[in-house]
Amino acid sequence: MLDEKDELILGELRKDGRMSTVDIARRTGLPRVTVHERIKRLKERGVIKHFTVMVDHSKTGKPTTAFVLVSYDPHQEVTQRKLAERLAKLDEVYEVHILAGEWDLLLKVRGDSVEGIGKLVVDKLREIGGIGRTVTLTCFSSVKEEV
Repeated sequence: MLDEKDELILGELRKDGRMSTVDIARRTGLPRVTVHERIKRLKERGVIKHFTVMVDHSKTGKPTTAFVLVSYDPHQEVTQRKLAERLAKLDEVYEVHILAGEWDLLLKVRGDSVEGIGKLVVDKLREIGGIGRTVTLTCFSSVKEEV
């Protein structure tokens, strides 16, 4: 379980993962040594998986985001989990979630345009064994997005 101090530290790291322990201590009112030890413990416990960077995809040539709902076709020689792992290896696929409910997988994909996303879905995704149906939801804008 996380306590209030851990939550404060994680909140600051979510804002800027490169923030120094001195800056986190100053912003949270916690001693620097406490911040350092708690970050170390959070990493050891796996609460903090890794530090990363948040990319502005409009500046990398992939400004278009879409979500693709996928139904799994169990008549193929691939398990749902193996299908998810295969999809996760595609460069255009940024997230893969295994779902409960009407749809089996949710993908977050990025491309250069709506047409580019369409080519991904039609020419790549729908050709992969294990995929039944898909529904693509194009994103107008992202109000909140976390890594």
